[in-house]
Amino acid sequence: MTRTEAPATTDEASVVAKLSTLDRFLAVWILLAMALGLGLGRLIPGLNDALAKVEIGGISLPIAAGLLIMMYPVLAKVRYDKLDAVTGDKKLMISSLVINWIAGPAIMFALAWIFLPDLPEYRTGLIIVGLARCIAMVIIWNDLACGDREAAAVLVALNSVFQVIAFGLLGWLYLDLLPGWLGLGEGEHLDISMGKIALNVVIFLGIPLVAGFLTRRFGEQKMGREKYENTFLPKIGPWALYGLLFTIVILFALQGKTITSQPLDVARIALPLLVYFALMWFGTFLLGKVIGLNYDRTATLAFTAAGNNFELAIAVAIATFGVTSGQALSGVVGPLIEVPALVALVYVSLAWRKKFAPTAITTTR
Repeated sequence: MTRTEAPATTDEASVVAKLSTLDRFLAVWILLAMALGLGLGRLIPGLNDALAKVEIGGISLPIAAGLLIMMYPVLAKVRYDKLDAVTGDKKLMISSLVINWIAGPAIMFALAWIFLPDLPEYRTGLIIVGLARCIAMVIIWNDLACGDREAAAVLVALNSVFQVIAFGLLGWLYLDLLPGWLGLGEGEHLDISMGKIALNVVIFLGIPLVAGFLTRRFGEQKMGREKYENTFLPKIGPWALYGLLFTIVILFALQGKTITSQPLDVARIALPLLVYFALMWFGTFLLGKVIGLNYDRTATLAFTAAGNNFELAIAVAIATFGVTSGQALSGVVGPLIEVPALVALVYVSLAWRKKFAPTAITTTR
């Protein structure tokens, strides 16, 4: 994806017309991938068990492969020489930290208790989802919405550092200490080490980030920036969406039987998740506009706030409570709702670009 500055009056239809078939019908491909994954997991005996066994250190290798394929092309597009312009934006950096590590977990805690007061296992699982801030799929949502790639790289890296430090502490606060203070029960204890969280960050962010940086550096040295961006990047660009679709198929195949066999429970878990994504994204988007951020960084701030690290949430729930637990089911339902919700928000974000003056962004593939 390449970008050019255009007047705010740019016709939205002309922008859509420039997108490839893969991009234009992204929502359709994602829904088909979800349906395919659910069908495979439901219809092929033992498939989910076989996929679940292909892991190292609790990390699913098929899902890891899909996410790495998905993130690499996007991170190869990042202009790393422009990162200092992002780190100097104090409004963006501070807003991201406050939203992700104060507002996000608190909102999910409140919604979990409001919607699931009688279902403690599912409630705990949702709170864990709220603690795991997104460091993977947000890269692709941001890119599809024409957000600021450099800002996304910086914010994801920043949240990754905080995730290693804060995840366990916030888990203790929201699952153990706070419920006791509020008279809501005895609480839960998470069995997760900083080392495991750090490993999750290294695999899902560190590897594609280093690969993207080295590709950009040596690619520009060998062929020049213009040829690198206009010839090489368009060739690898589609692999981001191929990786996304592959990840969705594998993820839903892993849990197809569980999801389709408990539809009412899935619906109970889905409702607070939908409210959460709406509150986080719309609230953050409004905040970005109020504090004077341009469209690119407002979109980036909103998507980094709304997304969650479902890989970490599921791994923690399974390690602590077991693969068949209600907590694990909540983690699984997370991406079931997050994927279509954030795809829809990509389209909302693109439609709102015109409200930002004096420039809007056009995209080409």
